[in-house]
Amino acid sequence: MTDPWEAQREVLGAFIRDQRKKANLSLRQLAELTSLSNPYLSQVERGLHQPSVRVLKAISGALNLSAESLMAQAGLIDAIASTDKGGPAPADAEPLPTEDAIKADPRLGDDQKAALIAVYRSMLGGSSPSSPS
Repeated sequence: MTDPWEAQREVLGAFIRDQRKKANLSLRQLAELTSLSNPYLSQVERGLHQPSVRVLKAISGALNLSAESLMAQAGLIDAIASTDKGGPAPADAEPLPTEDAIKADPRLGDDQKAALIAVYRSMLGGSSPSSPS
């Protein structure tokens, strides 16, 4: 069975790698800036690992990007935003209490809500639990 999030992880990893190279940073330098391990960042860039929100924030800060832009590049924000705006919902996308709570939180912007819901759905959709980062 194919992991439905594999393509999105690969797109996100390729975008991160591209942005790192544009910033003239080696993988080792990015690891130092983010306090993440070099092997872990390599796995993220190759689409082998789904990064947490904390990791996305660390990477986006080091690359001078917003975490929302990283999610948008992976196609996660657009997919959630179109569902929230009346667009077609995935067949198995039943609103969950957690998603309702995220949507109702007035402290979060629309992009932040979409990013959190996307990450939440990605964690539910995985076939195996990921190791903590």
